[in-house]
Amino acid sequence: MQSGGGILRQPMSVWATAFAAVVAFMGIGLVDPILPSIAQGLNATPSQVSLLFTSYFLVTAVAMLITGWVSSRIGGKRTLLVGLVLVIVFAALAGTSGSVAELVGFRAGWGLGNALFVATALAVIVGAASGGAESAIILYEAALGLGISLGPLAGALLGDWNWRAPFFGTATLMAVGFVLIVTMLRTTPRPAQKTRLSAPIRALAHGGLSTTAFTALFYNFAFFTVLAFTPFILGMSAYGIGAVFFGWGVCVALSSVFAAPPLQRRIGSVNVLHLALALLAVFQIGIALSGHAGVIVFTILSGIPIGLNNTVFTESAMEVSDAPRPVASAGYNFVRWMGGALAPFIATKLGEEVGIAVPYVVGALCCVVGMAILYTRRHHLRSLSRVDADHTAHDAETVPAT
Repeated sequence: MQSGGGILRQPMSVWATAFAAVVAFMGIGLVDPILPSIAQGLNATPSQVSLLFTSYFLVTAVAMLITGWVSSRIGGKRTLLVGLVLVIVFAALAGTSGSVAELVGFRAGWGLGNALFVATALAVIVGAASGGAESAIILYEAALGLGISLGPLAGALLGDWNWRAPFFGTATLMAVGFVLIVTMLRTTPRPAQKTRLSAPIRALAHGGLSTTAFTALFYNFAFFTVLAFTPFILGMSAYGIGAVFFGWGVCVALSSVFAAPPLQRRIGSVNVLHLALALLAVFQIGIALSGHAGVIVFTILSGIPIGLNNTVFTESAMEVSDAPRPVASAGYNFVRWMGGALAPFIATKLGEEVGIAVPYVVGALCCVVGMAILYTRRHHLRSLSRVDADHTAHDAETVPAT
């Protein structure tokens, strides 16, 4: 990583892609503050409304398998633009929904566009950013954290007027991102070798990548239990829910950018994952056992381990195997987003039929399972120690002598 603010010294094409990525990630938390309003407006149960997340992430996960195949044939820029167009169209259509079934269907189309954009955006940012792959990944995770924090805030501000407004707002912002990428990002060359459809699945045969991916699946189940179910138990207005998840998103952003890299150098990537998973388990048990004030505090604090995990999991997936980064990213994201698809419906159903504490206990157990996978398959992750050592040595070389 470059010293002296190297992460911030990026070409305009990187900032244009990062802006669109922020808006794309806003779509994840955008519906959080308005979930109760959607349930009321469309006469639906919480578990029915949770399918907004399930359809979105299920399609996102499966579509990850074709992102490399598409981008290797039409190029990175065109893939980004196709993804943006799909998000614009389906976000706008979501705002016109007359039933939960329609809204869930439009969110599925939104998920397809999101997959094409998000997977390709990481590869484009890594390819165009200055300061190397690590700086690019941190910049990408900063966009993720900023989008996740702003999504609930935008959802609250627009959703207080009408629950349909956030969807039209997202479509408008994505249209701005489309214009920025058309005008600022140069046409990216097509890879010399086209990616096979089977490449992401084949990449998962690597022990390190599969270990990272399946650990992230259980982590994402815990992550999206907090994101999808908590709005229903807060008992607050759209503004209140938006404020809570804005604070949570700020914790995600700050820990992903400022805490994860130094911790990786100090204790190593695998140990950071153990630490973050343990913290997330503790905070989920805190939510399960607390009163209203405690739920708010532990929900916000859970953003800290989530930010750590997001950065370290992403970087680990990129570095642990010898697969090309876009292929490794596609395989990893296919597996991990399955956790985001399963958690919202299962957690909400458990909360409805068993008890509101149960989803968080299950989420904490998922964190423990993730830690067990990391430990039992730790021999597959030895290459990450060398990556951490290389980063530490690189930092030492770029620090000016005093």
